[in-house]
Amino acid sequence: MLFADVIGHDDLKQRLIQSVKESRVPHAQLFLGPEGSGKLPLALAYAQYINCTNRSETDSCGQCPSCKKYMTLSHPDLHFVFPTATTKKVDKNPESDLFINEWREYIADCQGYADLSDWFVKLDIENKQGIINVRDAATIMRKLSFKAYESEYKVAIIWMAEKLNNQSANKLLKLIEEPPEKTLFILIAENQEELLTTIRSRCVMLKVNKLGHQMTQKALVERVGCTEQEAYDAAALSDGNWILAQHYAKDIEDEKLYAETFQKWMRYCFKGALPELIDLVANDIKPLGREKQKEFLEYGLNIFHNSLLFNNNMSDEVMLPADEKNFTKNFAPFVNTKNAAAICELFEESINQIERNANASIVFMDDSCKMSKLLRIK
Repeated sequence: MLFADVIGHDDLKQRLIQSVKESRVPHAQLFLGPEGSGKLPLALAYAQYINCTNRSETDSCGQCPSCKKYMTLSHPDLHFVFPTATTKKVDKNPESDLFINEWREYIADCQGYADLSDWFVKLDIENKQGIINVRDAATIMRKLSFKAYESEYKVAIIWMAEKLNNQSANKLLKLIEEPPEKTLFILIAENQEELLTTIRSRCVMLKVNKLGHQMTQKALVERVGCTEQEAYDAAALSDGNWILAQHYAKDIEDEKLYAETFQKWMRYCFKGALPELIDLVANDIKPLGREKQKEFLEYGLNIFHNSLLFNNNMSDEVMLPADEKNFTKNFAPFVNTKNAAAICELFEESINQIERNANASIVFMDDSCKMSKLLRIK
């Protein structure tokens, strides 16, 4: 991947390029940032640049043998570790190497902007929890003990490093602290609190912030082919998450459906209109299916967040399409410091229940009853 393929983050790109020019490449780095910010594409571009044999002042060449292998993730000195679980294909002892073909296909499809839940769908692990286990740690230790095949640096990228279990993390500690010469570890994570402190302390941290609204809008116009208005709306809803921005841009009708359904749902909850709620859940929400039900709940969390912005005189920070912004402004008084935490906790728990294949009708009717009470708290 080229730096040019990574959306935004010009300052970070320059910082990484400068470290290569000055031969100051830290052997262990942690790329930390929210989902959809571009951590993995940035890491891939960085690794490719380090080993490019004809790099320029601003990017790798994309044409040398090293670059061509990096762009297909098939370079013999590039190694990956990522969360896995048992599947129909691998029914015991899963590890990253057994899914490397699926990984390459997935990264090509998403252009490096990987999402954990999408990756698990790709693997078809059903309701199992994906982890990075001790077998992955043992395999990467063995690989890195060999000399580099072709390039100056051996590169190990650990994606979603917070999924390292204690056993695998502890096994890697010594290697991360004192790796073989010309070895680069890049750990990619979204939640540093879930990483072992001993792992974090051994890495140089690079914070990858979420994308700005204008940068996201520009990329949607140039890369997805959206109109300016479609790009503006999708960028506003995505809150700097490129994965969500593409989703909203490509499925604008879904987003409109979520907005219309959510507004009706909240009105019925406030009125305590039980027959209407039963009908809405049965005919509008249940047929959405599991993934869209989760997206619908995430849409609701975004509305609650923006309601709090209105309540704190931060309306300029609210990035929503005009009609949804108007609804949120009117809805905001019903979301306050006394009920906001409970409302968000309710929706987050519902997302977890839907992920675990809970009955959607029961989940949403339970939410409806609880919301009827929460919205009346002043």
